[in-house]
Amino acid sequence: MSQPHSPADIEATHRKIWGLHHNVFFLGLVSLLTDTSSEMIFTLVPLFVTNVLGAGALAVGLIGGLSESFDAVFRIFSGRISDRLQKRKILAVIGYGLSTIVKPFMLLTSAWGGVLGVRFGDRLGKGIRTSPRDALIADSVGAESRGKGFGIHRAMDTTGAVLGLVIAAVIIYTVQGGGLDLTKESYRWMVIVGVVPAFLAVLMLLLFVHEKGLIKHAIIKNTGTLEVAKTGFSSKFKLFLLITGIFTLGNSSDFFVILRAQNLDTSVLNITLMLVLFNVTYAIISTPAGMLSDRLGRKRVIAVGWLIYGLVYLGFALSTSVWHIWLLFACYGIYYGIVEGVAKAFVADLVPAERRGTAYGYYQGVVGLTLLPASVLAGWLWETVSPATPFYLGAGLALLAMLGLLMLVKE
Repeated sequence: MSQPHSPADIEATHRKIWGLHHNVFFLGLVSLLTDTSSEMIFTLVPLFVTNVLGAGALAVGLIGGLSESFDAVFRIFSGRISDRLQKRKILAVIGYGLSTIVKPFMLLTSAWGGVLGVRFGDRLGKGIRTSPRDALIADSVGAESRGKGFGIHRAMDTTGAVLGLVIAAVIIYTVQGGGLDLTKESYRWMVIVGVVPAFLAVLMLLLFVHEKGLIKHAIIKNTGTLEVAKTGFSSKFKLFLLITGIFTLGNSSDFFVILRAQNLDTSVLNITLMLVLFNVTYAIISTPAGMLSDRLGRKRVIAVGWLIYGLVYLGFALSTSVWHIWLLFACYGIYYGIVEGVAKAFVADLVPAERRGTAYGYYQGVVGLTLLPASVLAGWLWETVSPATPFYLGAGLALLAMLGLLMLVKE
């Protein structure tokens, strides 16, 4: 039986874009289009729920936490299935397709429970696609360029967020001007326009992303089934998951960052432009951070990102004016740009190649499942103590997780 090809061999025999397997580029474009759509439709959901539907912060926390947590469960299973079948793309297509189908139903919602249902469907799609997609990216690049590959993907994904938010800002300015509250008509137009790039993303995934010829991770038995490695994950990976869970317990839904901005009398238009700034810094930082982690190590880069997060959340707790929020949104983007892609590259470093899908499922599962108690707790603290309290909690747990990562996890 012939030996499986290495990622470096695969990269040498396929068309490259920006020095990497073309899958990285086209998966980045798929994410760009999807994020353009999602940012238009879902980023301002907390304002739609509170301003249009009249619900409170606890409802916002439930929507954010429940949808993300159910998403996490499916990330676990889809990752394991993709390892067993050695089929990443079909699961990604199903996931992107499901998210696209449910988005137009936001036009019909009249209560926060309906928003939860649509958001659940969208996140279910994300749960199905994320682990196989990340494994497909990891399969397509070698270890020496893994940080760069994930960094480019995150940069393209976040560029889509910038485009989506710019379009949303234009719609808000055209429909309602600079009012403090989001109107139903503004949101309706954001949904109508936002579904278009989502359909284009699914089409691009079907036509341009290929997994044929990628690394074969395990032995195929005569029966045609795949024998996935039965050995457990390393203690380093399990410890990283535990520390990530501690960090995420203070990392409630980003819905609360948006509510905090409005809490300080920021207009809807300015909040949208702040989110543009956040995503611009996110996109700019992602690729250099990934490349830096290829040279200096993932752990140090992640620790710096968590430190920045802790300081930003402390800033959200203490802020008293709108200009503070502008600065904090920019710094929040720096945190995301540093950590998101590098953490996924670190997961690939810590696990055997044949179990990457499963590992990404567990990683995303820990993040998503922890987000439910984190978001519900944040909503409760917001309403019963003060809007600043959830951010004090997030800052403290981020700094604790940073110390745990540096002291306990070895690369």
